[in-house]
Amino acid sequence: MTESRRPSRGNRGDNSGRNVKRPNTRPRQAKRPDGAGVDKPRLAARDVLRAVRERDSYANLVLPALLRERGIDGRDAALATELTYGACRAQGLLDAVIAAGAGRPVEEIDGPLLDVLRLGAYQLLRTRIGSHAAVDTSVDLVRTEFGGGRAGFVNAVLRRVAEKSEDEWVARLAPDAGRDPIGHLAFRYAHPVWIAQAFADALGPDAAELEQVLAADDARPAVHLVARPGEISAEELALITGGEVGPYSPYAVHLDGGDPGLLELVREGLAAVQDEGSQLVARALTLAPVTGTDSGRWLDLCAGPGGKAALLGALADIDGARVDAVEPAPHRADLVRKTTRGLPVDVHVADGRDPGLTPGYDRILVDAPCTGLGALRRRPEARWRRQPSDVAGLVTLQRELLASAISLVRPGGVVLYSTCSPHLSETAAVVADAVRRHGVEALDTRAFVPDVPNIGAGPGVQLWPHRHGTDAMFLAALRKPE
Repeated sequence: MTESRRPSRGNRGDNSGRNVKRPNTRPRQAKRPDGAGVDKPRLAARDVLRAVRERDSYANLVLPALLRERGIDGRDAALATELTYGACRAQGLLDAVIAAGAGRPVEEIDGPLLDVLRLGAYQLLRTRIGSHAAVDTSVDLVRTEFGGGRAGFVNAVLRRVAEKSEDEWVARLAPDAGRDPIGHLAFRYAHPVWIAQAFADALGPDAAELEQVLAADDARPAVHLVARPGEISAEELALITGGEVGPYSPYAVHLDGGDPGLLELVREGLAAVQDEGSQLVARALTLAPVTGTDSGRWLDLCAGPGGKAALLGALADIDGARVDAVEPAPHRADLVRKTTRGLPVDVHVADGRDPGLTPGYDRILVDAPCTGLGALRRRPEARWRRQPSDVAGLVTLQRELLASAISLVRPGGVVLYSTCSPHLSETAAVVADAVRRHGVEALDTRAFVPDVPNIGAGPGVQLWPHRHGTDAMFLAALRKPE
């Protein structure tokens, strides 16, 4: 790989860190051991960014384990978390700025250097870290691993990035707000344009709120806990953890931050990490009225990794019901078993489209696999992985799963369909297709999320991060006619 020192006037080669061969007439600088002399939080953030780029890892899974493994806690852990998630979340904007600073597309910059450039650019544009510290620590990350040549390239690019504020870079690089308002907002709030357009479509007559949605989606979310019904109340959980009771779910507690996996109540299974919107979905299934007697046969048709199944199981335990939980992947089925241990939940390793179960369920939850566009703030790298072409295949799967649920529910029973996506193709269109094809009745789902304002005109419910502080969950209740 090339050194990044300035070439002589007789050899104006590419100094971007690409694989370009050139003679090296200087003694090569000795490398220090990887990470020597670099602060732990930034090294951890760089390593997570590298795992995300090289192995398609999920930052929210890699980072907590890495922090525990390296003994990083307190303010250092908070810094590593902010830098990691922030750089993943803002990747599109950062890459545009880096490309302008480097004078070439980011695809032409070596991956390990790009990871550090993203980390440095995020510090320069979106934190209060001084530019000197942001640049120097980034240069140190490269120098310790690759030596001085490529460190010089990173130094030069980041100094150009530091010449302007984020607002100034947006003014220079974003599409014109008058001619392309959605493209402008998508750039400013670091979203692919197609996702911003999907949000605008889902907002419909409230599309003027798009900037608020994107801003909320681009912000660091609070940690939401669920208190296990029948074991501990939300008030008790809030008192013990120092959190605040959530505004909508009777089981929700909000925390400002930290690693919830370290909480004793979470380790004991009395509480779990779960977005308040997901809690409302599980609760809505239990509140939707069935015709006739509820015999206590409930089904979670898409149960992995088990969060909603656990809440349903706890509510079923109170009501004297029992839950069948279906998950096709064996390792995810094991997660469901672990999450629901001690609850009246039976886990089946099967495909939800044909699970081999006996029909006659009173209540069925179809929390369908989806693009996850409604949870981008919690999965910061996902917005740059998803493509518009992903939607069609997922819609086919969603329709098949919903059809399976309708065949398994008894006459008079209820199916609750939900997605963690507001994309109209995955929400209202799937429900309308089921009503047309299978003759089910669409219930006014707003009645099953009581005391939650601004949830749409019905019959489905759409939650939004800027309105409710939840993921952008969609839910719709369908009842099978007798």
